[in-house]
Order: sequence, then structure tokens, then C-alpha cells
Amino acid sequence: MVKKIILTPIQKFVKIESSSGILLLLATILALVLANSPFSESYQSLWDYKIGFVTEDFKLNKPLLLWINDGLMAIFFLLIGLEIKREFLIGELNSLKKVAFPLLGALGGIIIPVLFYFILNDNPETTKGWGIPMATDIAFSLALLKVLGNRVPLSLKVFLTAFAIVDDLGAVLVIALFYSSNIQLMLLGIALLLLVALYLISYLGYYSNFILIFLGVIIWTLFLKSGIHPTLAGILLAFSVPIRQKITTPEFVDNLVEITNNIKKASVSKKPILLKGQISEIDDLGEWTDKYQSPLQNLEHKLHNWVAYLIIPLFAFANSGVVLSSGLDLETALIVNIGICLVLGKSIGISLIIFIAKKIKLIEVPSDISNQQIIGVSFLAGIGFTMAIFIASLAFADSPKYIDSAKIGILIGSIIAAIIGYLILRFKK
Repeated sequence: MVKKIILTPIQKFVKIESSSGILLLLATILALVLANSPFSESYQSLWDYKIGFVTEDFKLNKPLLLWINDGLMAIFFLLIGLEIKREFLIGELNSLKKVAFPLLGALGGIIIPVLFYFILNDNPETTKGWGIPMATDIAFSLALLKVLGNRVPLSLKVFLTAFAIVDDLGAVLVIALFYSSNIQLMLLGIALLLLVALYLISYLGYYSNFILIFLGVIIWTLFLKSGIHPTLAGILLAFSVPIRQKITTPEFVDNLVEITNNIKKASVSKKPILLKGQISEIDDLGEWTDKYQSPLQNLEHKLHNWVAYLIIPLFAFANSGVVLSSGLDLETALIVNIGICLVLGKSIGISLIIFIAKKIKLIEVPSDISNQQIIGVSFLAGIGFTMAIFIASLAFADSPKYIDSAKIGILIGSIIAAIIGYLILRFKK
């Protein structure tokens, strides 16, 4: 029973991310088709269309592409923040022993690709793209594991999920430290003070989605205007959402039984409406349910489908449309570099550090995960689509040539890594 309670949320998470990966793939293909079709100009102009408002004292007028990359992706980062907080407090990363296996794998998957990038890069103008091959696209990678079915154990999916979350956290830190510029300290200070106030309210035991949204919009705007990338507001806002329940399960069950009995005893109207007593009981049920639910888990549950089935596919659709014509001005060296970092940097970095740590008994690998499966998943980690494209758009914001080259490198590298990883896991001995 306990095992079922623990594994069911993980299995549901894997199912949602796997389905999202398929939708993500379709959005990517559609974007590439439209960008290389007679509708190419309409496709590009759509994302350049400006939306917002301008006053004498304030301006917030951005192209649709940036509303997606800066606005909707902040919600994606909010979800990542909720997942990170949950995993560190009560999940697969809540103890040193549990975190060691995916943590060391994630560190290898971050450090080695970055080293590969610096070694292979010979163009000073593309040096700032070193953060591109860091993160793993969890939706695509879990989608491939889903296709493999029972050939891979659930523990391998948990491992992939855990180190992908750590990868994302590393990417977030890199964005904060290296891809934000022209920082306005006063605006940033105000944003941080609002965050502190939000944390304090949460610590005192009061939480409201309305307050989170209201202050969240203000904090997001302040981050945007201060020069810090606004998506980071999503991560910081997530840490203000409490995970604790206000009442225990036995207390909730007792009240649920009492409410149910009261509804059974109440008079039943022949009309399709509730009587006053029934309305009161339903209101009580809502109040007890709110107290019983973990705010973090509840918000994560509500956001997950929106992110998986709308925000991430829309991001892919808006950012994957690269024109693949022979006359396109591209940086071939950058394409090759990113491809190598994703395919070899990730696979070597993750598997090598895990095998060394396993040999010297720093970690304990689950018995149902083989060395071949670790290598296979290490290649799947080279699928760096969503976060990689996002970092590329920040690194080369002023150079369409390098952005297009980076996107092509990400696509090629991710496809090769996916094929190799799939074949290794598919034909496991």
C-alpha cells in the first residue's frame, strides 16, 4: 500500500511528461515545416507582432515571441521550482543517500558538456553559448522511455527525472548569474523585498493563490525591468508556496464522514437545487478540503497539464522554426560543437562519473538498473531541447545567425542522442 502511494504520483508524472514529449515533437515538426513553406513569412511575422501597452511613465510592449519566452516560460519555471522544492523536501532528493545518485550524474552531465564546448569552440563571438548543452529535456526523454515500456524499470525513470530536475536547477543558476545584464539594483531590491514578504506570509501559515498571482505579476515585471531574466521570478515564487497540510488525514476523514452523514440525514429537495443545510455542508467540505490539501502539491497539479500540453509545445512551435535553405548564413562550427556536446559530452559525463562513484561506493545504484541502461539514459540526457533553445535565445539575443545555428545544432544533437539512447535501451542484453 505504501509503495503504491509513493509510486503512483511518479507514474502519473511520467505519463504526463511522456505525452507532452510527443506533442512537443509534433509542434517542432510543424514549426520546421511552416518555416520552410510558402507560409514562412506569415509564421515569422506572427512572432514579431507586438502586444502590450505604453504610457508616459511605463512601457511594456513586447513581440509575441518574447511574451512566450519571458512570460509563459515563467510559469514553466514556477512549475520547475515547485518540483524542485517537493523533491528536496519529501521526494527522491530528500536525503544525501537519495540525492547522491542523480546529483553526481547531473554534475557530470553539466560539467563535461561545458568543458567540451570550451575545448571545441574557436570563435570568441560564440563563447557565451557554453550554457546551451547543460540541461536535459525531461518531456522528450521520458517520452522515449515510455515507448520502451516494460524494457526499462520505473527506478530508471525516477533517476532520469531526478537528474533532469537537478540539471534544470543548474541551468536556472547559470541564467541568473551569466545571462542577465544591465541590472537595475533598485528595482531588483524592491522585487526581493516583495519576495521576502511573500516568504514571511507563507512562514506564518497563511497562503493564498490570489496573493501569489498578484505579487507574482509585480515581481515578474520588476525582474524584467531590472535586467534579471524574468523567468527566474517563477523559480523564486515557487519557494514561497508551502508544502505543509493544515490538518492530518485522520482529522479530514472524521470530518468527511460527519459531513457525509449530515447530508444523508438532510431533507432532499425535489427541485434540482440544494437546501440551505446541504449548502452549508458543502461549504464546510470545501473548507476542510482546502485545509487538507498541500498548497504546493495542489498548485503543481493544476499547472502540470497547462505547462505540459500548452506552454512547452507553444514554446517549441514559436522557437523551432529555422529556415533550412542552402543560402542560410550559419556558423557550422557552432552547430557541430553543440551537437558533439549533447551527444558525447552528456553521455560521457553522466555515465563516467556514475561508474566511478559506484566503483568507490559513493553511491548505491538500484539493483534493477544495469550499466547498459545507465549508458542508454546518459545518451537520452543529450536531448536538450527546451532549456537549450531557451538559453541559446538568451546567449545570442543580438545575433540571429548564431541563434539559428544553435537551434540546428540542438535539433541534430538531440535527434542523434535520442536514437543512440533508444537503441541501447531497446536492445539491452
